[in-house]
Amino acid sequence: MLHRPVLLLAAAVVLLGGCATAPPTSKNDVRGDYGHTQKYLSWLIDREMAQNEITGISIALVDNQQVIWQQGFGYSDLENKITATPDTVYRAGSIAKVFTAAAAMQLAEQGKLNIDRPLVAALPEFSIKTRFPNAAPVTPRNIMCHHSGLPSNFLRGLFVREPDRFDSVVEAIHDEHLAFPPNYVFSYSNLGMALLGAAIQKVSGEPFDTYMESHFFQPLGMPQTSFAQRPIAKAYDRNKETEVFSLRDMPAANLLSNVVDLSQFMKMQFSDGKVSDRQVLSATSLHEMVRIQNKDFPLTFKQYVGLGWMMSGIDIPGGGPVASHGGSLPDSHSMMAILPEHKLGVVVLSNSATSHVAVSKIATEALRLMLEAKTGIRQNPEPPVRAAERAPTPEELRQFDGSFDTMVGLARISTKSGQIDVDAAGHQFRLVPHEDGLLTIKYKVFGMLPVRVGAFEDIHLSMANVDGRQIIVGRIGDESLIFGEKLKPYVIPERFLQNLGHYEIVGKIDGPSPDRLLLKEDHGMLIGEAHFPEVPDLLLRIAFNPVSEYEVVTAGLGTSRGDTLRLIESGDDAILGFSGMQLRKKLN
Repeated sequence: MLHRPVLLLAAAVVLLGGCATAPPTSKNDVRGDYGHTQKYLSWLIDREMAQNEITGISIALVDNQQVIWQQGFGYSDLENKITATPDTVYRAGSIAKVFTAAAAMQLAEQGKLNIDRPLVAALPEFSIKTRFPNAAPVTPRNIMCHHSGLPSNFLRGLFVREPDRFDSVVEAIHDEHLAFPPNYVFSYSNLGMALLGAAIQKVSGEPFDTYMESHFFQPLGMPQTSFAQRPIAKAYDRNKETEVFSLRDMPAANLLSNVVDLSQFMKMQFSDGKVSDRQVLSATSLHEMVRIQNKDFPLTFKQYVGLGWMMSGIDIPGGGPVASHGGSLPDSHSMMAILPEHKLGVVVLSNSATSHVAVSKIATEALRLMLEAKTGIRQNPEPPVRAAERAPTPEELRQFDGSFDTMVGLARISTKSGQIDVDAAGHQFRLVPHEDGLLTIKYKVFGMLPVRVGAFEDIHLSMANVDGRQIIVGRIGDESLIFGEKLKPYVIPERFLQNLGHYEIVGKIDGPSPDRLLLKEDHGMLIGEAHFPEVPDLLLRIAFNPVSEYEVVTAGLGTSRGDTLRLIESGDDAILGFSGMQLRKKLN
């Protein structure tokens, strides 16, 4: 569900040292011997679970048509001491998007869905307002590669105890606006996948979950996998059971599965879509799903994506393209990743809120070790040499001074001290320039002393000017992505200035919700602040850009940006509309 918003939040946590010595590097040159791979991953999983208080993890490794290792660690049910096994069913989260994309491609093969025609051709009930009349249409293809321009989420009823059917969003979004022109910028959209699921349902004539069961899970031999409106798996936060909420948008993230079943899907990928005597998907469709779709789009920055699959974010030297997809829900995390050229795959599922970084690290190490064991392509364990630090140049001090929208909301960057000091999400950071022209991040302990944090070691930043925008580009390994955008000054609409203050959500919320909402003016900008009791150390601050006297949109580029905040009523009974919700001004 979530897409990389935790990079800066990890700054407050300094990881401890390992709990044991890693197994020595294997000297065995026998191709296909995965003994060292299993030993190393077992050690790594034990270490990550101890460091991050993870309750349960299961893993499976696949080499072409063989599952070479599968194992569970920790507990699926801590209270009843039920251990995790390969058969343990977890919330697989957004791995669901790969399956939804596969279903769309299957229907395209049958001539029932054209992925390059407007979505409305398959789903006539779909409509959404737009401020981009000359832009390309929303299509199944740009939904699958997250360049549809649709809002990232429709928040009303998204994450609750008892959700509506996912296809309820088709009618609910008629009064919403596109966030961006289609085919312009990567903007991860759960809403888009829900709409694609509704289109699959429409053209197939079957309920989405029934279609997936009969056309994928049964043929692939995945008896424990399902799309479910209500999750059945337990989840934990630092080894304490946490309440599990449902995500309404089933095709986007409500997949339940285990590593045994997901191994079957990877095996189908490696057999060019054939399972026994049945062709589930054509080789052409599978190859198209792992082909980069957005290489020539305006704001890519090497953040590549296929159809359903992410095509950047994991770098395996010598391994060729890596296709992956994580599943990040507030209570659990997962990762499935494959090396299509070498027919190697891994899936890691966890039941813990604290496992986000761990599942990615384990999956990455698994692919590296498997590639080495299968092919002899050695992986270089030595980290790259970092260029020396230096003082900021006058141009850097000028460029970085100001207000920025970032992955964790509004950031204030001040260069008055001659350094680049950042205040974001209730924490303080410093951007440190290096001789190679890139900048790294230091966390300021107690807001004063800048120190390096392990979670930031691989993040390098630079400034780029694209399409009239000043963009902070973040580079993590081989992948680059939009890290932030400098915000330009503007005149706040008078009607919004007259309705500043504290707000509350109208109606009962059957799930997590903010306990404080504030609309304010700050540094000449219209700012929204939200505080969630579940994350007490985080204050989310979002800037808005005006589009009319009655409407503003969340500032910045990409995921969860471009959403419309509209003034419905003003004065003492002020009402704001945002993503299907109504917000009422509190009386002083």
